[in-house]
Amino acid sequence: MSKRGCLGTVGFFAALALLLGFCSVSAFSLSRQAVLDLNSAGFRVDDPLLTIRCAGFGDCEALSQQLGQAPLSAPVLALTPLVTAPPATGQAPAASPSRLPPTALPTVEASLLVPGISDPRALTILLMGIDQRSATAESGPFRSDTMILLNINPAGGTVGLLSLPRDLWVDIPNYEPGRINTANFLGDRDAYPGGGGAALAMATVAHNFGLRVEHYLLVNFDVFLTLVDVLAPEGVRITVDEFIDDPDYPDDHYGTIAVQFQPGEQRMDAETLLQYARTRATEGGDFDRARRQQQVLDGLRAEVLSAGGVLQFISQAPRLWQELQGNYKTNLELTEILSLAGLAGRLEREDIHYAVVDNFYTTLGLSPQGEQVLYPDMAGIQELIMRSFYPEEELSLAQWQARAAAEAVPISIYNGTTIQGLAGDVRDWLLARGVAVSAIDNDNTNRRLHTEIRVYGAARATGTVLAQLLGLPADRLLRGADGRLERGIVLALGADAPALIAG
Repeated sequence: MSKRGCLGTVGFFAALALLLGFCSVSAFSLSRQAVLDLNSAGFRVDDPLLTIRCAGFGDCEALSQQLGQAPLSAPVLALTPLVTAPPATGQAPAASPSRLPPTALPTVEASLLVPGISDPRALTILLMGIDQRSATAESGPFRSDTMILLNINPAGGTVGLLSLPRDLWVDIPNYEPGRINTANFLGDRDAYPGGGGAALAMATVAHNFGLRVEHYLLVNFDVFLTLVDVLAPEGVRITVDEFIDDPDYPDDHYGTIAVQFQPGEQRMDAETLLQYARTRATEGGDFDRARRQQQVLDGLRAEVLSAGGVLQFISQAPRLWQELQGNYKTNLELTEILSLAGLAGRLEREDIHYAVVDNFYTTLGLSPQGEQVLYPDMAGIQELIMRSFYPEEELSLAQWQARAAAEAVPISIYNGTTIQGLAGDVRDWLLARGVAVSAIDNDNTNRRLHTEIRVYGAARATGTVLAQLLGLPADRLLRGADGRLERGIVLALGADAPALIAG
């Protein structure tokens, strides 16, 4: 493992993997409508599926047959006016050797380009990332520093993404228990039957979490950088929630550089986006990084599915297939990816559910070898999987309050700021809303930026009620792993607390 791998997990792989699978499918699906719209406006667009097959897989025969041409080596996606102005008298039409002849373009019904989904069962894909660039001398085997489960549910019309921490301690089939990120390394090293490291990684996920994992996609640095450069040349819009200062960010030459990110909305180019997704120089470490991966992924999704992004995808698809070969491995066929396009094109943002196996579902401990690892709360993770992959209708605040009353756990408030009397003010605010507080005190820090809720033991409903009353996002509801309480709630106040109760 390189120094880069030791210093930090590659957070961007979530984004690029989904882009290759879900997002590229979505873009292709939307491109069908773009084809129809362009035709209505007086233009004809080459069949993008045939072009991808020719440029990416060398299957130019089908395109050549439809065009009635000699075999092509690299077709050009042409945007050709269906109605053109006649040339001036005595002038011949200008030649265009770089494009296919307009008269020879096939007319393909756009809705026929993508096969429909015939299997209503949910499909789970394991997305993995390795800390490697094609220009390096490293040949592996590699640990999968990023692992995300992508669940596509055709029947429910939803997509779920679940990030797994690399240090999760699990059973690895036919091996001793170990970190989940070692499965790919062991499988590649030992030529695990059925597909090496990817096969063992899929088997490990299936064995521990009871999921049917059919497919995988494994990628490296180059895929991400190329995709962002080509599909989002103006950068990706990202909102940074907090100041990030990482003086030890791993560079490309086995050293480190200093990177910083200021709060606020900004556009990031490929390299900056990679740095933002990889750094773990925040209080939440790997868990915060997993959330940033998903934020990057969602930003890429929005960029690619924008009007300009769709056309950019169509025009650059052959280049992508050519440039990315050798930088990813997958057992997905192009036709299998395209079969999901109909569903992906209909998805709204609220149909995509992101989740992270964080410290709410794990406990920090030591392995038999004395190394720090995360022991999973399997029951909690199973519940998280069900809520993320098969979401039900959200409970109302009154329903959560009824469940919280049944839990009957103590609530303590800790002031993590220099604001005098803040804990007492929040206690009174909660009491006015029917929530009793058992104790208030000062936190072990007075520089906390964000308010968070720590849940100890079986008290999730109570934590959810507090989160809804205060308007806190789901990622501020954390599992208490410091042993402070056996069962109960700690509300750790940050600098945002006055605004929360004022609102």
